[in-house]
Parts: sequence; structure tokens; C-alpha cells
Amino acid sequence: MKSREMSLLPDARADLLCYLDATAAATHALTSDCRVDHMVIFCRSWLSRNRLSLPWLDRVRLRQLALQIARRDLRGVGIALKQADVQRLFTGDMKLNPASTIVQRMLQVCRRALEDHRFA
Repeated sequence: MKSREMSLLPDARADLLCYLDATAAATHALTSDCRVDHMVIFCRSWLSRNRLSLPWLDRVRLRQLALQIARRDLRGVGIALKQADVQRLFTGDMKLNPASTIVQRMLQVCRRALEDHRFA
């Protein structure tokens, strides 16, 4: 099936950014590290699973923003993941768990961040 351009879908960037934040925060909670090459893989897998495409420069910018949010902004709004929290962030097929209050709060942070950052 052909991929759709992500810019046509209004909430797709926020969903991808939230997924990247959640995976970065989860990786950091489990390993005390989050490598950029892992962020590339997380981004590609989300886009592929959702049959979406995004220009490479936008992918780079979203990954950078996700790392910035995960490292700095999540704690500022009271989101600090522990190892025990990681499993609740995701469903069995590694999609974000929309029932998780942590995911809901992360999505709010991501939406605000996207309002402040313009991707032309």
C-alpha cells in the first residue's frame, strides 16, 4: 500500500512526536541512555506501521525535538518515568497506550511543543 504524506493528517505529527518521546523516555528509564540511532529506528517503524511518509529534514527536526522534550520538558510537567511505568506506556504491539495518563500528558506536552516549533 502506498504511503500518505504525513502533513495532510492534522494530528499525525503530534502522535509521532509523542511516540518518539515515550520510546526515548522508556529507553532512558530502562538503560539510562537514549541513542540517536534508536530514535531513527523508532521514527521509521512508526511511519511504516502507519503507512505515512515524512521528508527527511522534518524527521530529523522531530527527533531532535523529541529528545529535547524527553530530556528536559517531561520532568518540568511532572512526568518522570520509572522502570515500572514503561510497560503501561505501550500496548502489546508497541503502539502508544491511549488509556495511560502518562501518555495523555505526554501528548499534551507534544502538542504544545509543536505549536511553538514551525516545520516549513
